Amino acid sequence: MQRVTMQDIANELGISRNTVSKAMNNTGSLAAATRERILRKAVEMGYKQFSYIHAFADDAAAYRQTDRGDIALLRGSAGVSASYVSPLADRIRKELLASGYTLHSYRVKRENLLQRTLPAGFDPGQVRAVLCAELFDRDYDEMICALGLPAVFVDGPNKRGGFNLPADQLYMENTSVITRFVNEMLVRGWRRIGFIGDHESCQSQYERYTAFRCAMLMAGAPVEERFCIKAGLPGETEAALSALSDFPEVFVCASDTAAVEAVRTLEKRGLSVPGNVLVCGFGDSPESRSMTPSLTTVRIHTGVMAASAVQLLLSRIDEPRLDNRVIHTETTLIYRESTRS
Repeated sequence: MQRVTMQDIANELGISRNTVSKAMNNTGSLAAATRERILRKAVEMGYKQFSYIHAFADDAAAYRQTDRGDIALLRGSAGVSASYVSPLADRIRKELLASGYTLHSYRVKRENLLQRTLPAGFDPGQVRAVLCAELFDRDYDEMICALGLPAVFVDGPNKRGGFNLPADQLYMENTSVITRFVNEMLVRGWRRIGFIGDHESCQSQYERYTAFRCAMLMAGAPVEERFCIKAGLPGETEAALSALSDFPEVFVCASDTAAVEAVRTLEKRGLSVPGNVLVCGFGDSPESRSMTPSLTTVRIHTGVMAASAVQLLLSRIDEPRLDNRVIHTETTLIYRESTRS
């Protein structure tokens, strides 16, 4: 069976693909009736096997069951690549509400991680399942898994050692978009390409880093190690770039936060983006669109991620003996001014 695309849906409705994308990802200005018509058509055509049925009030009533229980969302400290998490949590909350569940959010503080304690107010005996986001401490995550509750992790600790958590895991697609970008830069003739990000901080940044190195390796392009900058916290990118005496032609950044800081630091050094150095981020944050130059980046589709997270969680509640699953959802490479030649 041929895969249904956004363009297929657009063709069926006689509208633009951009309008379909806005409806799928709940971005931009779109009339509620238009969005509903697009999502209904997506369900009808079987787009990506995701159930958007909960987006419709009439249809959702057939699925809604009251008082099915509470779901806990455990969030770590905000990370540099996690601008998508708050809108994702909002979408998950709405999806769960349509299924009769209530989502309660708890912040996991640094002292909780150090002392291996649960966040204040969280009682495992009062919830049906747990969603975890921005929790990158492996020992702490394994403690959560040991609670015996159905659990889904949105991103998680890096798997450099090859170890999976004993739970369902959800990631955005990191590898193909970075591979595509690096190959495009090589085709343009740029050979000196660097990377900025903390590949040890979480699995998503690790996948972006390994995709960069693999793409360079497979193309026979040398990686200059001084241009592989391990930076995650605010200020680290500026400090590292300020210490360089020369620069690559392109920087691939593991987050928009690092990319924005890189652009600003390069400008302080008297270099132009994209005139002297091209820069790509990851996340499609609001600043990536409003800054000058606008930032080439990777868009994370929070609507699809939310639907996937809820599907994983509800199926785990219904079928606790299912094998653990690792799922990646689609991302989109967005070219803007920061990489124009």
